[in-house]
Amino acid sequence: QVQLVESGGGLVQAGGSLRLSCAASGSISRINAMGWHRQAPGNPRELVAAITSGGSTNYADSVKGRFTISRDNAKNTVYLQMNSLKAEDTAVYYCYADLSNAYGTIRYWGKGTLVTVSS
Repeated sequence: QVQLVESGGGLVQAGGSLRLSCAASGSISRINAMGWHRQAPGNPRELVAAITSGGSTNYADSVKGRFTISRDNAKNTVYLQMNSLKAEDTAVYYCYADLSNAYGTIRYWGKGTLVTVSS
């Protein structure tokens, strides 16, 4: 089994910063892409940022220039540095990791961490 545990969420004022972390543990052979999605109340889950094992990144237009995704492959951990936060960034943030095994690639999800930005 593989577990992903997020941390770093909380309450912050608009314009502030937060750093989310997500550590993968368990039976891990190889992690391909890792990333973050978010879901605000009444909205569908959306991609925030993703990073490949080689370090290539992809961001939602709404967070470009404000958020930075990074990873530490030795620690099986992905980070999301969020700066210049806005009220519309309020959501539950979920990390994911794509793991390869003999049968293909499986996406694992964390349980989510709440980010609340007060205006």
